[in-house]
Amino acid sequence: MASLAAAPVMASVPGVSGLGLPQVGHRRTVDDALGCPTGFPEFLHHPLAWTGDRLTQENGLIHHLSHDDMEEIRRALTSFKEQELDGDLVTRENFPLPNLAARLDALSEILHDGIGVAVIRGLDPKEFSVEDLTIVRLGLQSYIADQQGRQDHKGNMLVHIIADNSSEIKLGHHRHSTGAISFHNEEAGDIVSWLTRSTAASGGRCIIASAYEIYNVLATHRPDILRTLAKSDWPLALPRFQCRPLIFHEDSRLIMNFGRTPLMGNATHPRPEYLPKLNERQREALDAVEAIAKAVQLEIQTGAGDLHFINNLAILHRREGFVDGASLDEKRHLVRMRLRSTRLGWKIPTELEREWREAFNQEACKTWHLEPMPGEAFPLRKYTN
Repeated sequence: MASLAAAPVMASVPGVSGLGLPQVGHRRTVDDALGCPTGFPEFLHHPLAWTGDRLTQENGLIHHLSHDDMEEIRRALTSFKEQELDGDLVTRENFPLPNLAARLDALSEILHDGIGVAVIRGLDPKEFSVEDLTIVRLGLQSYIADQQGRQDHKGNMLVHIIADNSSEIKLGHHRHSTGAISFHNEEAGDIVSWLTRSTAASGGRCIIASAYEIYNVLATHRPDILRTLAKSDWPLALPRFQCRPLIFHEDSRLIMNFGRTPLMGNATHPRPEYLPKLNERQREALDAVEAIAKAVQLEIQTGAGDLHFINNLAILHRREGFVDGASLDEKRHLVRMRLRSTRLGWKIPTELEREWREAFNQEACKTWHLEPMPGEAFPLRKYTN
Protein backbone atom coordinates (compact mmCIF):
# COMPACT_ATOMS: atom_id res chain seq x y z
CA MET A 1 0.00 0.00 0.00
CA ALA A 2 1.36 3.41 -0.91
CA SER A 3 2.42 5.63 1.96
CA LEU A 4 0.08 8.45 2.93
CA ALA A 5 2.76 10.17 5.03
CA ALA A 6 2.64 13.95 5.11
CA ALA A 7 5.30 16.20 3.72
CA PRO A 8 7.91 17.18 6.34
CA VAL A 9 6.75 20.82 6.46
CA MET A 10 3.28 21.24 7.93
CA ALA A 11 3.23 24.93 8.84
CA SER A 12 0.55 25.44 6.22
CA VAL A 13 -1.91 23.08 7.91
CA PRO A 14 -4.94 25.22 8.90
CA GLY A 15 -5.13 25.81 12.64
CA VAL A 16 -1.52 24.90 13.36
CA SER A 17 -0.08 28.41 13.13
CA GLY A 18 -1.95 29.53 16.26
CA LEU A 19 -0.14 27.01 18.45
CA GLY A 20 3.17 28.77 18.65
CA LEU A 21 4.61 26.21 16.28
CA PRO A 22 7.56 27.61 14.32
CA GLN A 23 6.83 28.66 10.77
CA VAL A 24 8.99 27.64 7.81
CA GLY A 25 12.39 29.24 8.12
CA HIS A 26 12.08 29.73 11.90
CA ARG A 27 15.39 29.44 13.75
CA ARG A 28 15.04 26.68 16.30
CA THR A 29 15.66 27.47 19.95
CA VAL A 30 18.13 25.51 22.07
CA ASP A 31 15.18 23.53 23.42
CA ASP A 32 13.96 22.77 19.90
CA ALA A 33 17.42 21.58 18.94
CA LEU A 34 17.26 18.80 21.52
CA GLY A 35 15.05 16.96 19.04
CA CYS A 36 12.56 14.17 19.56
CA PRO A 37 12.45 12.04 22.71
CA THR A 38 15.24 9.51 23.08
CA GLY A 39 14.42 6.36 21.15
CA PHE A 40 11.70 8.03 19.05
CA PRO A 41 12.06 8.55 15.27
CA GLU A 42 12.59 11.95 13.69
CA PHE A 43 9.67 11.33 11.33
CA LEU A 44 7.08 8.59 10.81
CA HIS A 45 6.82 7.38 7.21
CA HIS A 46 3.76 5.17 7.46
CA PRO A 47 0.26 4.87 5.95
CA LEU A 48 -1.09 5.77 9.40
CA ALA A 49 0.26 9.32 8.92
CA TRP A 50 -2.62 10.94 7.04
CA THR A 51 -4.66 14.12 6.96
CA GLY A 52 -8.42 14.12 6.53
CA ASP A 53 -8.34 15.95 3.22
CA ARG A 54 -6.19 13.18 1.70
CA LEU A 55 -7.97 10.22 3.21
CA THR A 56 -10.84 9.50 0.83
CA GLN A 57 -12.86 6.47 -0.17
CA GLU A 58 -10.21 5.69 -2.77
CA ASN A 59 -7.85 4.98 0.12
CA GLY A 60 -10.01 2.07 1.23
CA LEU A 61 -12.01 3.84 3.94
CA ILE A 62 -15.57 2.72 3.09
CA HIS A 63 -16.23 -0.94 2.25
CA HIS A 64 -19.66 -1.60 0.75
CA LEU A 65 -21.44 -4.93 1.16
CA SER A 66 -22.91 -6.18 -2.13
CA HIS A 67 -26.09 -8.18 -2.65
CA ASP A 68 -24.00 -11.37 -2.80
CA ASP A 69 -22.17 -10.38 0.40
CA MET A 70 -25.48 -9.96 2.21
CA GLU A 71 -26.70 -13.34 0.99
CA GLU A 72 -23.53 -14.93 2.37
CA ILE A 73 -24.03 -13.13 5.71
CA ARG A 74 -27.62 -14.36 5.94
CA ARG A 75 -26.49 -17.94 5.29
CA ALA A 76 -23.82 -17.62 7.99
CA LEU A 77 -26.42 -16.31 10.44
CA THR A 78 -28.72 -19.24 9.71
CA SER A 79 -25.83 -21.69 10.06
CA PHE A 80 -24.82 -20.24 13.41
CA LYS A 81 -28.34 -20.36 14.84
CA GLU A 82 -28.73 -23.97 13.71
CA GLN A 83 -25.75 -24.88 15.90
CA GLU A 84 -27.69 -23.67 18.99
CA LEU A 85 -24.63 -22.01 20.52
CA ASP A 86 -24.66 -19.18 23.01
CA GLY A 87 -24.89 -15.95 21.06
CA ASP A 88 -21.70 -14.44 22.47
CA LEU A 89 -19.60 -17.34 21.21
CA VAL A 90 -19.52 -16.27 17.58
CA THR A 91 -16.24 -17.05 15.82
CA ARG A 92 -15.07 -17.20 12.24
CA GLU A 93 -15.27 -21.01 12.47
CA ASN A 94 -18.98 -21.09 13.34
CA PHE A 95 -19.94 -18.02 11.28
CA PRO A 96 -18.63 -19.11 7.85
CA LEU A 97 -18.01 -16.43 5.23
CA PRO A 98 -16.02 -18.25 2.54
CA ASN A 99 -16.04 -15.39 0.04
CA LEU A 100 -15.98 -12.40 2.39
CA ALA A 101 -13.26 -13.87 4.60
CA ALA A 102 -10.34 -12.68 2.45
CA ARG A 103 -11.69 -9.12 2.29
CA LEU A 104 -12.26 -9.02 6.04
CA ASP A 105 -8.75 -10.34 6.62
CA ALA A 106 -7.50 -7.51 4.40
CA LEU A 107 -9.45 -5.01 6.53
CA SER A 108 -7.68 -6.35 9.59
CA GLU A 109 -4.36 -5.67 7.88
CA ILE A 110 -5.52 -2.14 7.01
CA LEU A 111 -6.47 -1.49 10.62
CA HIS A 112 -3.20 -2.78 12.07
CA ASP A 113 -0.64 -1.84 9.40
CA GLY A 114 -2.46 0.44 6.95
CA ILE A 115 -4.48 3.62 7.44
CA GLY A 116 -6.02 2.33 10.67
CA VAL A 117 -9.69 3.00 9.90
CA ALA A 118 -12.43 1.10 8.06
CA VAL A 119 -16.20 1.35 7.71
CA ILE A 120 -18.29 -1.62 6.59
CA ARG A 121 -21.47 -0.28 5.02
CA GLY A 122 -24.56 -2.10 3.81
CA LEU A 123 -26.22 -3.68 6.84
CA ASP A 124 -29.84 -2.66 7.34
CA PRO A 125 -30.74 -2.69 11.06
CA LYS A 126 -34.43 -2.93 10.16
CA GLU A 127 -33.88 -6.26 8.40
CA PHE A 128 -32.71 -8.04 11.54
CA SER A 129 -33.94 -8.49 15.08
CA VAL A 130 -31.65 -6.91 17.65
CA GLU A 131 -30.36 -10.38 18.54
CA ASP A 132 -29.61 -11.29 14.93
CA LEU A 133 -28.03 -7.91 14.17
CA THR A 134 -25.69 -8.43 17.12
CA ILE A 135 -24.76 -11.92 15.95
CA VAL A 136 -24.01 -10.56 12.46
CA ARG A 137 -21.85 -7.81 13.96
CA LEU A 138 -19.93 -10.32 16.10
CA GLY A 139 -19.53 -12.62 13.12
CA LEU A 140 -18.11 -9.96 10.79
CA GLN A 141 -15.71 -8.53 13.33
CA SER A 142 -14.47 -11.99 14.38
CA TYR A 143 -12.54 -11.99 11.09
CA ILE A 144 -10.94 -8.65 11.97
CA ALA A 145 -10.03 -9.30 15.61
CA ASP A 146 -10.74 -12.49 17.53
CA GLN A 147 -10.50 -11.20 21.12
CA GLN A 148 -13.24 -9.12 22.77
CA GLY A 149 -12.49 -6.81 25.69
CA ARG A 150 -14.41 -5.85 28.82
CA GLN A 151 -15.09 -2.11 28.89
CA ASP A 152 -15.47 -1.40 32.59
CA HIS A 153 -15.21 -2.98 36.04
CA LYS A 154 -18.72 -4.43 35.67
CA GLY A 155 -17.56 -6.49 32.73
CA ASN A 156 -19.77 -4.84 30.10
CA MET A 157 -18.85 -6.12 26.66
CA LEU A 158 -21.32 -3.92 24.79
CA VAL A 159 -21.44 -0.22 25.65
CA HIS A 160 -24.47 1.69 24.40
CA ILE A 161 -23.77 5.29 23.45
CA ILE A 162 -27.08 7.12 23.62
CA ALA A 163 -28.44 10.39 24.96
CA ASP A 164 -29.67 9.90 28.53
CA ASN A 165 -30.68 12.75 30.82
CA SER A 166 -32.32 10.53 33.46
CA SER A 167 -29.72 11.57 36.03
CA GLU A 168 -27.07 14.24 36.44
CA ILE A 169 -24.33 11.61 36.45
CA LYS A 170 -25.51 10.05 33.19
CA LEU A 171 -26.02 13.43 31.56
CA GLY A 172 -22.43 14.38 32.42
CA HIS A 173 -20.92 11.16 31.06
CA HIS A 174 -19.70 11.40 27.48
CA ARG A 175 -21.54 8.15 26.65
CA HIS A 176 -24.88 9.81 27.39
CA SER A 177 -24.28 13.50 26.75
CA THR A 178 -25.42 15.21 23.56
CA GLY A 179 -22.53 17.67 23.70
CA ALA A 180 -19.29 17.54 21.77
CA ILE A 181 -16.40 15.59 23.30
CA SER A 182 -12.70 16.20 22.83
CA PHE A 183 -10.14 13.93 21.15
CA HIS A 184 -9.12 10.87 23.15
CA ASN A 185 -8.25 7.18 23.05
CA GLU A 186 -10.14 4.44 24.86
CA GLU A 187 -8.30 3.23 27.96
CA ALA A 188 -7.74 -0.23 26.44
CA GLY A 189 -8.21 -2.12 23.20
CA ASP A 190 -6.13 -2.25 20.03
CA ILE A 191 -9.23 -1.83 17.86
CA VAL A 192 -12.44 -0.05 18.79
CA SER A 193 -15.60 -0.84 16.85
CA TRP A 194 -19.00 0.85 16.75
CA LEU A 195 -22.21 -0.50 15.29
CA THR A 196 -24.57 2.34 14.45
CA ARG A 197 -28.14 1.25 15.10
CA SER A 198 -29.57 4.71 14.38
CA THR A 199 -28.37 8.27 13.85
CA ALA A 200 -29.39 11.61 15.34
CA ALA A 201 -31.71 14.06 13.63
CA SER A 202 -28.67 16.33 13.23
CA GLY A 203 -24.99 16.25 14.18
CA GLY A 204 -23.17 13.42 15.93
CA ARG A 205 -20.56 12.77 13.27
CA CYS A 206 -17.59 10.63 14.24
CA ILE A 207 -14.35 12.60 13.91
CA ILE A 208 -10.92 10.98 13.90
CA ALA A 209 -7.31 12.14 13.65
CA SER A 210 -4.03 10.35 13.10
CA ALA A 211 -1.64 10.33 16.05
CA TYR A 212 1.12 9.63 13.51
CA GLU A 213 0.33 12.87 11.67
CA ILE A 214 0.18 14.81 14.95
CA TYR A 215 3.57 13.36 15.83
CA ASN A 216 5.07 14.41 12.48
CA VAL A 217 3.83 17.99 12.87
CA LEU A 218 5.31 18.22 16.36
CA ALA A 219 8.54 16.46 15.35
CA THR A 220 9.03 19.03 12.61
CA HIS A 221 8.06 22.13 14.57
CA ARG A 222 7.85 21.46 18.31
CA PRO A 223 9.86 18.40 19.36
CA ASP A 224 9.91 19.83 22.88
CA ILE A 225 6.18 19.03 23.12
CA LEU A 226 6.88 15.44 22.08
CA ARG A 227 9.44 15.21 24.88
CA THR A 228 6.79 16.46 27.30
CA LEU A 229 4.31 13.85 26.06
CA ALA A 230 6.92 11.09 26.44
CA LYS A 231 7.75 11.90 30.07
CA SER A 232 6.51 9.58 32.80
CA ASP A 233 4.99 12.31 34.98
CA TRP A 234 1.49 12.60 33.52
CA PRO A 235 -0.88 12.13 36.52
CA LEU A 236 -3.82 10.20 35.08
CA ALA A 237 -6.71 9.60 37.47
CA LEU A 238 -8.81 7.16 35.40
CA PRO A 239 -9.35 4.24 35.36
CA ARG A 240 -6.89 4.35 38.29
CA PHE A 241 -4.30 6.86 39.41
CA GLN A 242 -0.93 6.40 37.76
CA CYS A 243 1.87 8.51 36.36
CA ARG A 244 3.00 7.47 32.90
CA PRO A 245 3.77 8.86 29.41
CA LEU A 246 1.07 9.70 26.88
CA ILE A 247 3.11 8.54 23.89
CA PHE A 248 5.27 5.46 23.49
CA HIS A 249 7.57 4.05 20.82
CA GLU A 250 7.15 0.31 21.19
CA ASP A 251 8.39 -2.31 18.73
CA SER A 252 9.01 0.41 16.10
CA ARG A 253 5.43 1.71 16.43
CA LEU A 254 4.10 4.96 17.85
CA ILE A 255 1.36 4.51 20.44
CA MET A 256 -0.69 7.35 21.90
CA ASN A 257 -3.04 6.86 24.85
CA PHE A 258 -4.64 9.83 26.59
CA GLY A 259 -7.74 11.89 27.25
CA ARG A 260 -8.44 15.18 28.98
CA THR A 261 -10.88 13.85 31.58
CA PRO A 262 -8.39 11.46 33.27
CA LEU A 263 -5.95 14.37 33.49
CA MET A 264 -8.19 17.33 34.27
CA GLY A 265 -11.60 15.98 35.29
CA ASN A 266 -14.88 17.53 34.20
CA ALA A 267 -17.99 19.09 35.71
CA THR A 268 -19.57 15.74 36.59
CA HIS A 269 -16.33 14.09 37.70
CA PRO A 270 -14.18 16.89 39.16
CA ARG A 271 -10.55 16.03 39.74
CA PRO A 272 -9.84 15.49 43.47
CA GLU A 273 -7.85 18.38 44.94
CA TYR A 274 -5.27 16.07 46.50
CA LEU A 275 -4.14 14.73 43.11
CA PRO A 276 -1.26 16.42 41.26
CA LYS A 277 -2.27 19.03 38.71
CA LEU A 278 -0.84 19.51 35.25
CA ASN A 279 2.04 21.92 34.87
CA GLU A 280 2.18 24.64 32.24
CA ARG A 281 4.11 22.54 29.74
CA GLN A 282 1.65 19.67 30.07
CA ARG A 283 -1.35 21.93 29.51
CA GLU A 284 0.36 23.40 26.44
CA ALA A 285 1.04 19.89 25.13
CA LEU A 286 -2.61 18.84 25.51
CA ASP A 287 -3.76 21.99 23.72
CA ALA A 288 -1.26 21.40 20.93
CA VAL A 289 -2.37 17.80 20.36
CA GLU A 290 -6.03 18.86 20.32
CA ALA A 291 -5.45 21.76 17.94
CA ILE A 292 -3.34 19.76 15.48
CA ALA A 293 -5.85 16.91 15.61
CA LYS A 294 -8.61 19.32 14.61
CA ALA A 295 -6.44 20.71 11.81
CA VAL A 296 -5.82 17.26 10.27
CA GLN A 297 -9.07 15.53 11.25
CA LEU A 298 -11.41 13.43 9.13
CA GLU A 299 -15.17 13.68 9.65
CA ILE A 300 -17.26 10.60 8.88
CA GLN A 301 -21.00 10.93 8.35
CA THR A 302 -22.08 7.58 9.71
CA GLY A 303 -25.29 5.91 8.58
CA ALA A 304 -27.56 3.40 10.29
CA GLY A 305 -26.05 -0.08 9.99
CA ASP A 306 -22.46 1.12 9.58
CA LEU A 307 -19.82 -0.96 11.34
CA HIS A 308 -16.94 1.36 12.10
CA PHE A 309 -13.41 0.31 13.18
CA ILE A 310 -10.40 2.38 14.24
CA ASN A 311 -6.92 1.56 15.47
CA ASN A 312 -7.20 2.79 19.06
CA LEU A 313 -3.41 2.86 19.51
CA ALA A 314 -2.72 5.24 16.65
CA ILE A 315 -5.92 7.20 16.03
CA LEU A 316 -7.71 9.69 18.26
CA HIS A 317 -11.47 10.12 18.07
CA ARG A 318 -14.07 12.60 19.19
CA ARG A 319 -17.71 13.39 18.53
CA GLU A 320 -19.51 16.56 17.55
CA GLY A 321 -22.63 17.56 19.45
CA PHE A 322 -25.96 16.23 18.23
CA VAL A 323 -29.72 16.68 18.51
CA ASP A 324 -32.03 13.68 18.62
CA GLY A 325 -35.42 13.72 16.94
CA ALA A 326 -38.77 12.48 18.18
CA SER A 327 -38.75 9.08 16.44
CA LEU A 328 -36.51 6.14 17.33
CA ASP A 329 -34.94 6.36 13.87
CA GLU A 330 -33.69 9.87 14.76
CA LYS A 331 -32.14 8.98 18.11
CA ARG A 332 -28.39 8.38 18.01
CA HIS A 333 -27.54 4.86 19.19
CA LEU A 334 -24.07 3.38 18.83
CA VAL A 335 -22.87 0.10 20.35
CA ARG A 336 -19.16 0.04 21.11
CA MET A 337 -16.77 -2.87 21.57
CA ARG A 338 -13.03 -3.20 22.27
CA LEU A 339 -11.06 -5.75 20.27
CA ARG A 340 -7.64 -7.31 19.91
CA SER A 341 -6.22 -9.62 17.25
CA THR A 342 -4.19 -12.62 18.36
CA ARG A 343 -2.48 -12.61 14.97
CA LEU A 344 -1.84 -8.91 14.37
CA GLY A 345 -2.13 -7.25 17.78
CA TRP A 346 0.59 -4.73 18.63
CA LYS A 347 3.01 -5.11 21.50
CA ILE A 348 1.57 -3.15 24.43
CA PRO A 349 3.86 -0.88 26.50
CA THR A 350 4.51 -2.00 30.07
CA GLU A 351 2.71 1.06 31.44
CA LEU A 352 -0.52 0.04 29.67
CA GLU A 353 -0.36 -3.70 30.26
CA ARG A 354 -2.60 -3.69 33.32
CA GLU A 355 -5.51 -2.08 31.47
CA TRP A 356 -5.12 -4.52 28.56
CA ARG A 357 -4.80 -7.51 30.90
CA GLU A 358 -7.96 -6.58 32.79
CA ALA A 359 -9.91 -5.87 29.60
CA PHE A 360 -8.97 -9.10 27.82
CA ASN A 361 -8.92 -11.46 30.81
CA GLN A 362 -10.85 -14.42 29.46
CA GLU A 363 -11.64 -15.72 32.96
CA ALA A 364 -13.19 -12.48 34.24
CA CYS A 365 -16.93 -11.86 34.43
CA LYS A 366 -18.49 -10.71 31.15
CA THR A 367 -21.85 -8.97 30.98
CA TRP A 368 -23.76 -8.65 27.73
CA HIS A 369 -26.54 -6.04 27.68
CA LEU A 370 -28.31 -6.10 24.35
CA GLU A 371 -30.23 -2.96 25.23
CA PRO A 372 -29.04 0.05 27.25
CA MET A 373 -31.04 -0.83 30.37
CA PRO A 374 -29.24 -1.89 33.57
CA GLY A 375 -30.15 -5.28 34.91
CA GLU A 376 -31.25 -6.76 31.59
CA ALA A 377 -29.68 -10.06 30.61
CA PHE A 378 -28.13 -10.46 27.17
CA PRO A 379 -30.68 -12.47 25.16
CA LEU A 380 -28.00 -14.19 23.10
CA ARG A 381 -26.97 -16.36 26.05
CA LYS A 382 -28.60 -19.80 25.79
CA TYR A 383 -30.00 -18.75 22.42
CA THR A 384 -32.21 -21.58 21.18
CA ASN A 385 -34.70 -20.01 18.78
